[in-house]
Amino acid sequence: MEEPKDRLRQAMIDAGYNTPAEAARAFREINQNTLTSNLNGNRPISRKAAEKYARLFGTRAGWILFDEEAEEDRSDMDVPLLSMVSAGHLREQTAITTDDIERWVRVADMPKGEWIALTVEGDSMDRVAPDGAIVLVNRADDRLIDGRYYIFSHGNGAATFKRYRRNPERLQPYSTNPDHTSIPVNGDLYVFGRVRRIITDV
Repeated sequence: MEEPKDRLRQAMIDAGYNTPAEAARAFREINQNTLTSNLNGNRPISRKAAEKYARLFGTRAGWILFDEEAEEDRSDMDVPLLSMVSAGHLREQTAITTDDIERWVRVADMPKGEWIALTVEGDSMDRVAPDGAIVLVNRADDRLIDGRYYIFSHGNGAATFKRYRRNPERLQPYSTNPDHTSIPVNGDLYVFGRVRRIITDV
């Protein structure tokens, strides 16, 4: 039977850390010895510790401790579709204007968030989202988790869809085209939002 220590290990791995040492290097709040003891069952996971791990690993304390599923309010909604160019420029704006919106996309079963849609341009992420696919982006979710997908905006205002990787920190393509290479993070980088759903025709 799965125990809290097993779910904690899964949360750590899902966040991109295979060992307690890797997690401790990434987060000052984590004590490697304590995490190791929590993972091997020698030390029970307290509620306070579960809340900390949940915040750092991008999950829920209730799931770590009790395997509770989150009760999320979900609904159908109309999401504004913008161009990648508009997305890049939005870092300078406080809100989306009607001039930014190309059309509205009706989507079902969406959790709460600050949602926008973007049309993918090019093949740098075609293993998950081919050219012309629509990605749904939660602008309220800008916490970087290793291996997850985001829209980023560079200092020049250009927006790009990439997978975030750490150690070393970089924006990684996920493509069948070997010409695409990772972009090192060594300057001004703005997290526009996290890509949570992809719509594509087959």
